[in-house]
Amino acid sequence: MSDLPTLHAQLGGDAAVRAIVDAFYDRMDSWDGAAHIRAMHPADLSGSREKLDDFLCGWLGGPPRYVAKHGHPRLRARHLPFPIDVAARDQWVACMDHALRATVADEELRGMIGGALARLADHMRNQPQ
Repeated sequence: MSDLPTLHAQLGGDAAVRAIVDAFYDRMDSWDGAAHIRAMHPADLSGSREKLDDFLCGWLGGPPRYVAKHGHPRLRARHLPFPIDVAARDQWVACMDHALRATVADEELRGMIGGALARLADHMRNQPQ
């Protein structure tokens, strides 16, 4: 087992991850540039916030709450009902970049997490170019 701190710990734990999630959904909900992805979500974003918070906590090396509640993430399969094209990916990434800039002071850590999330977002695309 490694003695290196997890990304979850480097960020500051659960509260820091929740701050990222809240900044992400606040941006998505208020920015006209994210209208395409906002329309894919329910009017009440509380459930979406909870799921992303649970997922990111585990994905970053913290408590595996998402898996405990919902099983394996199967992200691509869970997102298949939504038409995720390049525009949707780019809107999601822009909102996440905004959230990371607003909440993560460490530029190297922010870049590492943002880059990995951008690659993950690209993997979610299910519509032709």
